[in-house]
Amino acid sequence: MGEVDWTRRLHDQLDWHWQVAARPRLEGLTDEEYHWEPVAGCWGVRARSEGTPPDAPGSGGWTPDIAFPEPVPAPVTTIAWRLAHVVVGIFGIRSVSHLGASFPWGTGYQDWRYAGTAAEALEQLDTTYGAWRDGVAALDQQALATPVGEAEGDFAEHPMAELVLHINREAVHHLAEVALLRDLYLRRS
Repeated sequence: MGEVDWTRRLHDQLDWHWQVAARPRLEGLTDEEYHWEPVAGCWGVRARSEGTPPDAPGSGGWTPDIAFPEPVPAPVTTIAWRLAHVVVGIFGIRSVSHLGASFPWGTGYQDWRYAGTAAEALEQLDTTYGAWRDGVAALDQQALATPVGEAEGDFAEHPMAELVLHINREAVHHLAEVALLRDLYLRRS
């Protein structure tokens, strides 16, 4: 058996999930479903209003609910909130800080133009995923072994391969939650 192509394995792990399980489950997502709150007190992505705090994340007309420290127990989140988390916190920021990507919606939590519609969210998801996927596919063995640096805080000394594994886990986890919310939405009474 020859040398393992770790770049391909890391890339293929998430891309298989994306192609087979995650992205097909998002087809037909409606705005009503995107903002649906299955229980009271959900966190979502909401239109800015006079009551929106001035330091709320985002640069556009929409902002995600957030609190520091996070309440215990953490609120249930909408599909909109989860997709915003995947788009910005999982693929977007990491693609900008580690892979040199740029996006028309921003570079991080504070300046991102959050999606108010399902169509916008899916466009952002496809674009940020594509940047992450292509960036990972371009990493060589040396890049995978290089520490990720200060952009990841406590993770700074860990090799890029560990960050890729972490992002893969996060994407699979949160996109599976979105799929479950879609299942619940279809069966609501």
